Amino acid sequence: MDRLDELRKQAVHGGGPEKIEKRRSEGKLTARERLEFLLDKDSFNELGMFVTHTCHDFGMEKKKFLGDGVVTGYGTVHGRLVYVISEDFTVLGGSLSGMFAEKIAHVQSLALKNGAPMINIKDSGGARIQEGIDSLAGYGKVFLGNVRASGVIPQISVIMGPCAGGAVYSPALTDFVFMVEGKSYMFLTGPDVIKAVTHEEVTFEELGGAGAHNTKSGVAHFKCDSEEQALAMVRELLTYLPQNNAEDPPLVRGKKDGIRARLASLVKQVKGSDRGRKLEQVLPPDHTLPYDMKKIIEGILDEDSFFEVHAHFAPNLVVGLGRLEGMTIGVVANQPAHLAGVLDTLSSAKGARFVRFCDSFNIPILVLEDAPGFLPGVSQEHTGVIKEGAKLLYAFCEATVPRITVVIRKAYGGAYIAMNSKQIGADLNFAWPNAQIAVMGADGAVKILYRRRLASASEPDRERKKLVEEYNEKFNNPYVAANRGYIDEVIKPSETRDRLVAAFASLRTKLEKKIDRKHGNMPL
Repeated sequence: MDRLDELRKQAVHGGGPEKIEKRRSEGKLTARERLEFLLDKDSFNELGMFVTHTCHDFGMEKKKFLGDGVVTGYGTVHGRLVYVISEDFTVLGGSLSGMFAEKIAHVQSLALKNGAPMINIKDSGGARIQEGIDSLAGYGKVFLGNVRASGVIPQISVIMGPCAGGAVYSPALTDFVFMVEGKSYMFLTGPDVIKAVTHEEVTFEELGGAGAHNTKSGVAHFKCDSEEQALAMVRELLTYLPQNNAEDPPLVRGKKDGIRARLASLVKQVKGSDRGRKLEQVLPPDHTLPYDMKKIIEGILDEDSFFEVHAHFAPNLVVGLGRLEGMTIGVVANQPAHLAGVLDTLSSAKGARFVRFCDSFNIPILVLEDAPGFLPGVSQEHTGVIKEGAKLLYAFCEATVPRITVVIRKAYGGAYIAMNSKQIGADLNFAWPNAQIAVMGADGAVKILYRRRLASASEPDRERKKLVEEYNEKFNNPYVAANRGYIDEVIKPSETRDRLVAAFASLRTKLEKKIDRKHGNMPL
């Protein structure tokens, strides 16, 4: 074996066979095994295999490992170029050194130059204490790389182990964060520090586990059961995304020809009509009753194509990626099954972030609206519902991708405006026949407008019902909005998919230039 082969073998073993076996006994993949699972077979090309740290204090001169605790390079996923980083916990706990950071910065730069997605698999104890300020400076370079790439190439973080201290800001600056239940942890300060300062007992899982960051903080977008599932989901996510902001997302459709194509077309027509009939049956007869908006999403999109994002966070708003005749679209939808689909602080921020992502990467946006308004209450006011709601408004107002709204049922007050109304730049707006578009619901409006009349009525309940019917007939229906041009067309539920396919096709050549400015001042 020549010198090169020996060095390659040494680098592949990371922190040594014993540490690798220990990781495997804990049910964890190695840094290189993760890349093998993520990338297409035999497509990985490594960069910086022989890099080592430059620290000579604290006995570190005796602890030089080839690669310095991080595996970097490029490969393909579904035949498309991606750049990858995989931190190796077997080498000094995956801690970041100056040279470790240089390797990451180099790959970030290559990904940006070549317009390809950047995927960072994180498994690190944080900054390498022995290197002091060099380690901190390294994090600065990584963060700068994240920000420069933001909105230019998709950036995905996969948390496979600890991600502590300043290290957490890199994934927070990326587009999507995946975490693994029971194995992933993200926190600025650990349980020991929190106990020393606040005397509060907290476990790693409670503090920064996959559950905490998927349901409470919203830092993570996906919660996975295993490392393999997380990496498989990353591969699936990439099928919805363009390589960069200068490209459109890939068109993904089954390829058939001849007799098979004709048969598939007939089957599709039958299934399509069946799905249309099912959409007619989703809404309950009583407009105050909840229903699952995901049934409508699934009835509109290509079969089994909905890839939900932030599923466990602010569930009163559903966001995700899907396909319509093979074309990637982003979906933003109120969820009446949770909090009646109202907008609040968390759901507004969730929606705003997703809309901005779609706009960055040329992904058309479909809004399915059933919102009775913004959530009232002192807590909401004090936690910034005005500012958070303004984020959603801002995101829609500045978005230049094709934008279509379908009012499914309720569109009341500020929520009507914020959920991609014609007045804030939506291209096309449709409504189902039972849609209610008004400042508020008929019951509330009647109580305010006819307060004295109801107070003096001999039969208040009967009078109220009569006035509610009159209000709904005169004001609270989609035809009033259609008369004003605020709704382009009132459509049947069964017609929705076909109308949207045609509508998005008509908007493929949309051109809308942004105002020439450095940047706006979004209410962050």
